[in-house]
Amino acid sequence: MATLKLPKKKDLKRYNTLFSVLTKYGFEDVMGSTTAKKLIPKNYLKKHPDTEKVLSLSTFERIRMVLEELGPSYVKMGQVISNREDMLPPDLIKELEKLQDHVPSLKNFDVENTIETELEITCSDYFRSIEQEPLAAASLAQVHKGQLLNGDIVALKIQRPDVGEVIASDISIMKEVAKALEKYSVQAKAFQPIQLVASFEKSINEELSFLQEVDNMEHFAKNFEGNVAIYVPKVYRELSNDHIICMEFVDGIKVSEIEKLKALNIDTKAVAQVGVDLYLEQILEYGFFHADPHPGNMFVLPEAEKICFIDFGMMGSIMPNDKEALEDLLQYFLRKDVHKIVQVLKKIATKTEIPDEKKLEYDLYELIEGVSNTSLQNIKLGTTLGQFKNVLYENKVSIPHYLYMLIRALVIIEGVGLKLDPEFNITDNLKPYMSKIARKRFSLKRLFKKNVHWFQDYNALLETLPDDINDILNKIKSGKLVIVHEHKGLNEFRNTLKTGINRLVYAVIIAALSVGSALLVMADMPPKIKGIPVLGALGFLLSAVLGFIIVISIFKNRNQ
Repeated sequence: MATLKLPKKKDLKRYNTLFSVLTKYGFEDVMGSTTAKKLIPKNYLKKHPDTEKVLSLSTFERIRMVLEELGPSYVKMGQVISNREDMLPPDLIKELEKLQDHVPSLKNFDVENTIETELEITCSDYFRSIEQEPLAAASLAQVHKGQLLNGDIVALKIQRPDVGEVIASDISIMKEVAKALEKYSVQAKAFQPIQLVASFEKSINEELSFLQEVDNMEHFAKNFEGNVAIYVPKVYRELSNDHIICMEFVDGIKVSEIEKLKALNIDTKAVAQVGVDLYLEQILEYGFFHADPHPGNMFVLPEAEKICFIDFGMMGSIMPNDKEALEDLLQYFLRKDVHKIVQVLKKIATKTEIPDEKKLEYDLYELIEGVSNTSLQNIKLGTTLGQFKNVLYENKVSIPHYLYMLIRALVIIEGVGLKLDPEFNITDNLKPYMSKIARKRFSLKRLFKKNVHWFQDYNALLETLPDDINDILNKIKSGKLVIVHEHKGLNEFRNTLKTGINRLVYAVIIAALSVGSALLVMADMPPKIKGIPVLGALGFLLSAVLGFIIVISIFKNRNQ
């Protein structure tokens, strides 16, 4: 007989709260499928929502209201999963995007004592003063202003006491509910609740690690070192740990405070242009971008004439190969090559269950044609990306989480640009990067690196090929390798293998000649004719001839 797995004592209160809120909004059937039901009195289970107004709302509206009432952990979860268009329907996404942190500051919170306990210091040895009243309060932390002994004004981001334990408890409950949803609700199963909770757990754990945020700030600062348009606040690592960050206080104007900017004669159009340029540079140059660039996290520093980003808890990272794939995606989009777009999507997707590839191509073509028929000044990136996400959702293409973070961030940054300049169009900012990508793709340096990589791959293949072939032949001789036609066609197989090896050897020779010739040309080695190194030119010519011979051979024997 299976034993009942009871929740921990510390989770019981949260289970009761969860059941109460779910019942209030008409979701009592969710908790009715969990082990928590057995812990709640029967008379309590009979209670139903007594407000017709609540039940008249849509399911998605009620889901959002449930998350708001359950508190910070659930609000944070809603915010994190609101960019998972690959799992959730658009109408639910719209509701989740309405979630905001409305968290009161902690009462009777002893700031100095918390700092001394966490950092194992005496505050008077480092600080002249620390303000008791917080500058801002959020679900995970609140920020206090202070001054160091050397006169530096700092902001202290302090994690709320025991917030890690509360979130761990909430995640434990979320997992139980997610399992119940997948097991007992066909409709909910389509939303992949277990995977959504796992996605949230990963994201929230990263945000809870303040030392990770410190690393992010330093990484970001290094990328933009020497850039006169951006300012990155200094971080005091010796006064920071996993629960506290001590950083330079930024005395600037939020980019959303248009009237303040205009009062100081600051050109808001220029701010929009520079701010978005800096953001595109994060993505396309460094592949390391701020994942939450809302107006509250972007400041204008009037005296320094710089843009400043703050709050580096949520950052997106793009691997070099994925970065190149994204560049391909952008280029194929402009060329309207839907077949290539689909190939790139399949390459970077985490999961593809495309029911009909032709339908996906048609949907993408319709989207691209719609954009093409819109005048450049009327194109809105947010609208286009929203349509693109819908196409992916409908055709069951799941792309990496960082890509959804990127899409969401681009929509936010375009919104910021439009607030600063109603005529702003992000496509103007993209043009220089598209030209740069095109130049980079055909640069001698990139072609040289590609040739070197090809040569290394071929060389590695040649080194192991004889052993691999001997291995295969020995297995054939010993009868350990099963071939469909057994002895029939074995001679043809050997001949084909021999032809393939010969062609591979020619290909390696051609690659070596190309690389050697490129080195000679780059070294500008004499003798030269009309400024062109003769040996390098001869090498390229010989490579071309050999390549031509191989191509003819392949076409002649294409049926072999």
